[in-house]
Amino acid sequence: MPRTPKTAPQAPSTMKELKDTLWKAADKLRGSMDASQYKDVILGLVFLKYVSDAFDERRAGLRSELTADGYDDGQIADLIDDTDEYTGRGVFWVPTNARWGFLAENAKGAAVDGIDRSIGALIDEAMDAVMQANPQLSGTLPRIFNRDNVDQRRLGELVDLFNSARFAAQGQGGSDGRRARDLLGEVYEYFLEKFAAAEGKRGGEFYTPAGVVRVLVELLQPTHGRVYDPACGSGGMFVQAEKFIDAHHGEGSDISVYGQELNERTWRMAKMNLAIHGLSGNLGPRWGDTFARDLHPDLQADFVMANPPFNIKDWARNESDPRWRFGVPPAGNANFAWIQHILSKLAPGGQAGVVMANGSMSSNSGGEGQIRAEIVEADLVSCMVALPTQLFRSTGIPVCVWFFAKDKGARAGEVLFIDARGLGHMVDRAERALSDEDIAKIAGTFHAWRGIESDAAPDEYADVPGFCYSATLAEIKAADYALTPGRYVGAAEAADDGEPIEDKLARLQAELEAQFTESARLAEIVREQLGRVS
Repeated sequence: MPRTPKTAPQAPSTMKELKDTLWKAADKLRGSMDASQYKDVILGLVFLKYVSDAFDERRAGLRSELTADGYDDGQIADLIDDTDEYTGRGVFWVPTNARWGFLAENAKGAAVDGIDRSIGALIDEAMDAVMQANPQLSGTLPRIFNRDNVDQRRLGELVDLFNSARFAAQGQGGSDGRRARDLLGEVYEYFLEKFAAAEGKRGGEFYTPAGVVRVLVELLQPTHGRVYDPACGSGGMFVQAEKFIDAHHGEGSDISVYGQELNERTWRMAKMNLAIHGLSGNLGPRWGDTFARDLHPDLQADFVMANPPFNIKDWARNESDPRWRFGVPPAGNANFAWIQHILSKLAPGGQAGVVMANGSMSSNSGGEGQIRAEIVEADLVSCMVALPTQLFRSTGIPVCVWFFAKDKGARAGEVLFIDARGLGHMVDRAERALSDEDIAKIAGTFHAWRGIESDAAPDEYADVPGFCYSATLAEIKAADYALTPGRYVGAAEAADDGEPIEDKLARLQAELEAQFTESARLAEIVREQLGRVS
């Protein structure tokens, strides 16, 4: 029999309150299943809550609009179920049995058509209903809620807790579901980050720290055209691109999103993540290996942003692959396979940013040094950024970012090196983060070098010892094509304390002599004490 939910829905007063409520809800199932399935259950349920709240918000707004226009109750009843009034506003159509109110009323299960249904079965049926009503979500949502290893009692309690948090709030953002999208987008990213931290090394398969993604986005400024990620994980690169456009008064529709992902579960997460942020990306009809089967073979991208897996030893290597324009990558490491695949995707005038292990900047094994030299001589490398350590919880490998450009303009024949290892701050004992100021410093330096106007860019570029240096291809060749920024930027200039060098040397010598004298005195005391003991 339907029952009244324990807690009536109410809008969270703060984003922190919303996150705390949802994470408390997620803890209900922690420990009762393996981490990867747990993640799918929670994120799937969050997504279902979002589409239902956004639908309810649009429905209430539509009713108000029709009433204000003078329609009577009968006319409103007919028009309020017009799916175009929802999908035309970027809101998913949610069938009756998938709406959160129905699930909340039946959190302990229900008899449907004379057949008893557990809450897990009802949620699985809701997922099916949403996918059938919205073809763009086909094959995306999880149907795992009625499995034997899912505790149905705890799942019902989780539904009750989720019921107390709304992703839509009347009077706080209109009636097109935008408020719901903004709230859930942040919550979804928060959960991805939490799950990535919990899963450690495996978390890196689907999550790139937001600060690292922002370095790529802020430098490249992908405001238009085709944006591609060949190892897209949960879609973080695309989401940050959409945020950048939004912050600069653009529209998400100004970019077309293309991606590919090897892992089925991660591909599904990415599809949900894009849907939440209103991005209709082309991630292919299914998941797949970028090297074995490129799902976008004819794509020429204006921007490529990627954090592919580092140092893969077992990959689908084909020596005759036309992507290996600069040399066949070694069988034991796919780093330069990723780089060359990405270069093959750049349209004329296209740019790319790729996160790589630091070894890619100097390794000569397996012909990598020759491949790197060929890429440099083709004048495709625009900038190399060495990042601080401990930005990734999932790996201790030091990382860098390669930036490429098909057209470097006035900077042809040069490469900008940025050593950002001294930036960032520790958020806890295990993880470092980049601040807005850190990212602005890196991006502003690059933009000034390229002659691009931006809020963070100084009027003119200048080398800064210890931080940045613009090197010619001849200088790079003289360094045997090593691209490690520290080799070029040199040491930072020591701060001038105003003390004349002669006076400083005399003072330091006096201090050293005093320390020698004190050391001798203490040594004599120790000898005396030892003599007494013997």
